[in-house]
Amino acid sequence: MMLNDFDGLLHAAGQQAEPQRLLFVFARADLPESPTSDQHDRHASGEGGTLSPVLCVDKAPHEVTSFAALAAESGNTGMNWDVLFVAAMDGRAGFAPSSDEAARPLQLMVNAINDGQISRFAAFGRDGNPIQFY
Repeated sequence: MMLNDFDGLLHAAGQQAEPQRLLFVFARADLPESPTSDQHDRHASGEGGTLSPVLCVDKAPHEVTSFAALAAESGNTGMNWDVLFVAAMDGRAGFAPSSDEAARPLQLMVNAINDGQISRFAAFGRDGNPIQFY
């Protein structure tokens, strides 16, 4: 599914046959160890680098009113981030997954981002606009 904005993701989560639990991983864009001058230049222009998860949380879709609200809440942690990755978990028999059930998938999501396996997640920049990685 192509997302035009974060609100579209929230709307899509609310339209699923089973209740959803949203998984959020906030990541910071860093330079790799011993970066080249080209890597410095690309990073300075907002390209390249490595993504390091710095914060993660799970929420029911109704607990997230907007991207701005989620970003403001993340600001309360003092953690700086550049990219928000999002995944969803399906509920069963009309019941949404609990936070306890989301803990393992959230950790697997963090591991996948650390390994550079990000294509299966929706991604948004600090401005709330979708990001596509090439």
